[in-house]
Amino acid sequence: MIDLTDEQRDLKELAAKLAADRYAERSLEWDREHRAFPREERLRLGQLGLLGLTLPERYGGGGRPLLDALLVQEEIAKVAPLAAWPVFESAAGPARVIELFGTEEQRERILPGVVSGESLIAISISEPDAGSAATDMTATARVDGDHLVINGAKRWCSGAGHAEKYLVYVRLGDQQGARGLGAVLVDRDASGLSFGPQETLMGHHGVGSADMFFSDVRVPLADLIVPEGGFGKLFTAFSIERLGNATMSLAIGQAALDRTARYVQQRRQFGKDIAEFQLVQAGLADMVMRVEAARLLIQRAAVNAGNGPPAPLEASVAKCFANEMAKEVSDLAIQLHGGYGYSAEYEIERMHRDAHGWAIAGGTPAIQRTRIAAEYLGRRFDQRS
Repeated sequence: MIDLTDEQRDLKELAAKLAADRYAERSLEWDREHRAFPREERLRLGQLGLLGLTLPERYGGGGRPLLDALLVQEEIAKVAPLAAWPVFESAAGPARVIELFGTEEQRERILPGVVSGESLIAISISEPDAGSAATDMTATARVDGDHLVINGAKRWCSGAGHAEKYLVYVRLGDQQGARGLGAVLVDRDASGLSFGPQETLMGHHGVGSADMFFSDVRVPLADLIVPEGGFGKLFTAFSIERLGNATMSLAIGQAALDRTARYVQQRRQFGKDIAEFQLVQAGLADMVMRVEAARLLIQRAAVNAGNGPPAPLEASVAKCFANEMAKEVSDLAIQLHGGYGYSAEYEIERMHRDAHGWAIAGGTPAIQRTRIAAEYLGRRFDQRS
């Protein structure tokens, strides 16, 4: 693990104390009841300066390197992943797309609301027939005077129905594939935008997920963030998002490890702590190795990125490894907890459910492996041929 500065350690302690004091006793309830993160708590995160940590100071952000935001995100997510969601989205999510590729007018108008917690932006890319093959999307936006008119449907938007704004990727021209794609910002209350019923997912309870339907939704041209042909820019932003995703997986692994380490030294069988049994020691050792390796991969990519986007290869390696680590480590935690690991009260089963969700979101491990090979070899692989 890298050496942190005093300021970074203070930031971690602030986030850990906030999570322990305000979220620890509510996390289980939020998960059980599929309850959204309270708006007043999001505003509190903004007041504490924990949103938009990586956004420039001139927009109200912290102007900090990506690593600082990931440190805060992990501390909160270890206790309550739902509470870490706004930190993730504001520092490593669609707000970064606006910072990197939006106009100065767009940054000044949109980013301060993200930093304060007044607005959360969710990203909407997938469609019923366009998931990993994102360039197959068919939702369209045509120019009509000083507006864009959007038609189509979107699926698997994390935050759908809950977020105030959506960065929606659409087809802006007649060109096929990535060349015709761009992105536009759409308000939740835009006329013609409707949401399907909230999905009941295996994990990520409270985040919100629903189909989005666009029927002649009119959006000012001033809200066009990525113009036609700019879809390739998404991969720069995706490298940032993938480290945020990987950090959510890291938080799962570390929390599962911490709880398991306590449990095996408290639980007694055959007259002694179960930590005395060699098989338990081996399982715990595997958990430690996987968590430590994931942290090093994430921190390497974040440190090398500084205030900019990470190298795509390093981001994909970190995400793929961390995603699979979280599934493996949370599964080992369930086994070492025995029947208690299967009980919702202990939250280990929630960690395992959430771990699978992070592996799917933002590019599956299968897709990451393809990208890792492509980046390493310096080649492009056409999945269609």
